[in-house]
Amino acid sequence: MTNEANVSVENNAKAKGSNVVSGIIIAICLLIGWLIWKYIMGNPSNFIDNDPDGHPLPGNILGMVYKGGFIVPILMGLLLMTLVFSIERFFVISKAAGKGSLDKFVNQVKEDVASGNINAAIDACDNQQGSVANAIRAALVKYQEVKKEGFDSEKAEEAIQKEIEQATSLEMPMLEKNMTILATLVSIGTLAGLLGTVSGMIKAFSGLAAAGAPDQAALANGISEALINTATGIATSTVATIMYNYFTAKIDTLTYFIDEAGSSITQSYRRARGKN
Repeated sequence: MTNEANVSVENNAKAKGSNVVSGIIIAICLLIGWLIWKYIMGNPSNFIDNDPDGHPLPGNILGMVYKGGFIVPILMGLLLMTLVFSIERFFVISKAAGKGSLDKFVNQVKEDVASGNINAAIDACDNQQGSVANAIRAALVKYQEVKKEGFDSEKAEEAIQKEIEQATSLEMPMLEKNMTILATLVSIGTLAGLLGTVSGMIKAFSGLAAAGAPDQAALANGISEALINTATGIATSTVATIMYNYFTAKIDTLTYFIDEAGSSITQSYRRARGKN
């Protein structure tokens, strides 16, 4: 009971530290987005008469995006967040799978367990490393303990399964870290893009109303500036959706391998007890 409490405290401490780091990354991404908008897109060379308050040069995409307004740096920040957290998750989840082929590793463990060579299976876990190997290794160690104690099949299966669940619960926070942020970016990207579009359209039509006479060129330019926000927001949401689904599938695969190996371990113990 004390060990579980210590693990819980340790996990809470790690979670708080992780949240602080994630918050810093978000702030940095927003800052970089603003700097790109202000000093790269807002460079005077992108505008007629070198005036950022005027119209962008014909065909100058950077100038047109800059005129999208205050929402552009936010969208740039959201896109950067999506890329940064996707790259971070890719490396972490790839590391969780271990050094070698996960399929070969799990099959090797199953063969070693079926033949009763638990030490070889533990050595395979040590060589593989990663979250999956850690969880399976914990189950193998528990297997040796319950075998030494002479537990009956039902009690041993319960003990091994509990060990797997506890080991998996220690690994899952690392695997699922920042997944909530990616899921949130899926919605925020589109909504921020639509907000930029609406504000841009309001600005375009307000400018026309103030000018009095209809100016088709100004209206077309204002609409194109507004729609750039929609395109950026949809792009952010699309990338976030793809990466979130990809990482979710990867995590499900990892947990499947853990469950599969755990099932083999409990079945092996049941067979061993049956022979005795």
